[in-house]
This record gives sequence, structure tokens and C-alpha cells, in this order.
Amino acid sequence: MTKLSVNINKIATLRNSRGGNVPNLLKVAADIESFGGEGITIHPRPDERHIRYQDARDLVAVVKTEYNIEGNPIQSFIDLVLETKPTQVTLVPDSITAITSNAGWDTIKYQSFLQEVVKEFQQNGIRTSIFIDTDLKLIEAAAKTGADRIELYTEEFATQFDLGNKAAIQPYTEAAILAHDLGLGINAGHDLSLENVKFFKENIPNLAEVSIGHALIAESLYLGLENVVNMYLHRLK
Repeated sequence: MTKLSVNINKIATLRNSRGGNVPNLLKVAADIESFGGEGITIHPRPDERHIRYQDARDLVAVVKTEYNIEGNPIQSFIDLVLETKPTQVTLVPDSITAITSNAGWDTIKYQSFLQEVVKEFQQNGIRTSIFIDTDLKLIEAAAKTGADRIELYTEEFATQFDLGNKAAIQPYTEAAILAHDLGLGINAGHDLSLENVKFFKENIPNLAEVSIGHALIAESLYLGLENVVNMYLHRLK
């Protein structure tokens, strides 16, 4: 079964837009788990425009399922992850100015760097995942970093799916097959939604986990958070 990890960045964005503590990020995280969510994902950025570094620390005592922290492994991020020791760290090569993640790692160019970072996290008992595109050469290079998993960057699939091009799933299927053969676990995320997640899951063998935030929170505005979490769980089973 594919696990659902809910990215709560948008909850922090809403909170920060008004100041104060409404909505309460920690309560939302706990509620998502009580609704059946199987993990909580956050992606703190250096400017703390949504998730703050202190949120990452505070969530340690709250998250009882799987805790996944995403981000670019600059030193402050590495220090935060080593301090909080989440279940999983997902390495994402986003720039400081990026609105959202917009590319996977070049695991060939940055292989030695990624090897060092992966090793440090694993020595501290933290599962590592590398955010990546479907290029098979990059998948092969990802395996050589020693990472435990990859997270397939699914924006292109989601865009093409909306246009009716279901054949866009093929590179993701091929990437997942190769990754599994190389001993890598398979995660996925970015622009997955209630509309496309069932099709994606059915065509990606050995899909361990999806991380979904923006679409899930947007859908919840109309359908309710508890209802939407369970709608995702139903599609992933």
C-alpha cells in the first residue's frame, strides 16, 4: 500500500499571512494523523516564509507517524535535520528564491556532494530520499549516492494528465522499475491531486509514498480536511 504524507506548508502560509497562531500548525498536523494520514511533510526554506525552523522542532513532539523534512541541504538545513532527527529527509535542490520546487537533482554533477550528505544523515539514523526527474541516467547515479529512496518529481505528469495525455506516465513507470531494480525505494510528489493520484499509483510499481500538500489543502477548502485525507487514502489503496 502507498502511504500518504501530507505536506502542511500551506497551513503555515495561511498562519503567517495574518500573524499569530491561527490556524494552529501543530493541531492541524495532529488532526491529519487522527484522520488517517500516514505522515507529515514540511519543507522549511531559509526565509521561513511558511514553515519556520522552530515549527520543525515543535513538530517532533507532535508527529506520531512518519516525519519527513524536505529541503536544500545548505548547512542550516543540515543542522536542523540532525537536531530534529525526522524519519526521513528529502533532499531538494531548490534555490532560495524558488516559489516551489521546480527541478530534481543532477545526481551525476553533484554525486560526491550528495554522497557526503546522505552518509551524514544515515549515520544519524535518518532515511534519505533524493528529489529527481525521470532521466534513467540520473536514477542510476542516485543509487550510487547511497540514498535509500528517490522522490519522483511529478509536475510534468500532472500537467500532461490535465491535458488528457495519459501516456505521460510512461517515463515515471520506467524510472520506478529501474529504481526498484537498483534497490531504491520510490516516493513521489508535486502537483498530485485527487484527480490524478489513483491513475499515478496504479501505473507506478512499488510506490512507497506520496507527499501531497497544495492540492490537498485547496481541495479541503471545499470538501473538508478529514474527508479529503480519506479520499486520498481510498485512492491509494
